[in-house]
Amino acid sequence: MDSCSEDSTEILTVSMHPSAELKKLLSFKVYKRRWFVLLLLCLLNCSNAMIWITFAPVADQSAEYLRVTLADINWLSVVYMVVAIPLSFGTSWMLDTVGLRTTLILGSWLNMLGAVMRFVGTLPGEGFRGQFAVVMAGQAVCALAQTLIIFTPTKMAALWFPDSQRATANTIASMSNPLGILLANIISPAMATTSARIPALLLAYAAPTCIICFLATVGMRSSAPPTPPSASAESSGSEPFIHGLKLLLRNKAYLVLLLCFGSGMAVFTCFSTLLEQILCVQGYTDDFAGQCGALFIVFGIVGAGLLGLYVDKSKKFIEVTKINFCLSTLSTVAFSVVSLMPRQKVAVAAVCSLFGFFGFSIYPVVMELSVECSYPVGEATSAGLIFISGQVQSALYILLLQALTTRLADSPLSTCGDTVLSWRVPLLVMAGLCTLSTCVFVIFFNTRYKRVEAEEQVTYGIKENNYCGNGEAEET
Repeated sequence: MDSCSEDSTEILTVSMHPSAELKKLLSFKVYKRRWFVLLLLCLLNCSNAMIWITFAPVADQSAEYLRVTLADINWLSVVYMVVAIPLSFGTSWMLDTVGLRTTLILGSWLNMLGAVMRFVGTLPGEGFRGQFAVVMAGQAVCALAQTLIIFTPTKMAALWFPDSQRATANTIASMSNPLGILLANIISPAMATTSARIPALLLAYAAPTCIICFLATVGMRSSAPPTPPSASAESSGSEPFIHGLKLLLRNKAYLVLLLCFGSGMAVFTCFSTLLEQILCVQGYTDDFAGQCGALFIVFGIVGAGLLGLYVDKSKKFIEVTKINFCLSTLSTVAFSVVSLMPRQKVAVAAVCSLFGFFGFSIYPVVMELSVECSYPVGEATSAGLIFISGQVQSALYILLLQALTTRLADSPLSTCGDTVLSWRVPLLVMAGLCTLSTCVFVIFFNTRYKRVEAEEQVTYGIKENNYCGNGEAEET
């Protein structure tokens, strides 16, 4: 008589001998040293971001001390983007091929060297010329360090943390960058009250880089722990760099993520860069614009922390990303409306907070999603291409939005100075671009969680066959 018809309850028969994969699973463990690696990356990321934005909050004082124009001071921030675009491919290869330890130590030394060069360039001296050139050179060295740091969080989380903590670790490391931007926006104006205080300000930023460099050089003993914390960590970066690039360019889901989230990063960059110029037209002060920028970052960090914990438990990367994409687009549309209205401080501050909470917070989740849809391509390669896409689109968006501005003949509420521009059309275009990229992502993006599936295949390496056909399970 057929066993399937004898009993409606089927019993799975499994060999008592564990498979090779299951034995390997028993060796997966985590090490307390992972928290030191995470702390080191956070300090390095935060310091590098502070160096990037050092001069923006004190542009007038910096221009006066260095005897250059405001446009020249703006280039101290833009150089980060100029350096990042061509060099990110090389640093992605280095991180996946040479290893995390060498990359972080080199990044910490370059970060320290650039910060010290900036300070030396501002030292007063009789007949000293070319101060700005030395400061710019130091800034460029720090920009080179950024390319070694900015997409390291995904790699670090994959190598050192178990699957139940990866998104949280990635979130903490990634959000240390905007935390650095926030701290710089507070420290720079507080210290550089006059142009003569610029050297002291740069010394304050250079001192921590020496400590971080020492910690990295002495404390970073290996790229990975002695034994992997998860199944996927064993094959992290197993695909050769060039072959990995070819796989990414043939991966439709990854290309949709590359273009759409790159557009989202560009909108974020435009918002951060142009916020003060947009708000001053309607009479909002620089202090208020700074407060809105701070709210944007603070709520983004809070949102990222909550999302990181949630996706670690639920693994719902796609659902979280699509919902937050839509909500951040609504926030962008709302900002394009309320920022054109005078005397609406509460509404403007609320919209900036919501934009940060929904939009800025999904960055680490998307970095994890990029790995899930491209596995087993190296984490630095998949995250690095998305970063490059964001940088390229940021440059294009800023040029486009600035080109669409028109000069206003009269603006009685303006606090902008001599030149007053209308941002109505650029804001509507920015909202339209954000809406377009969100629609494309929501409609066309779908993927399997390849890394999660690979880990589950190892964790649950016993597959059930057709009971009626075979009568027992097959051990894989």
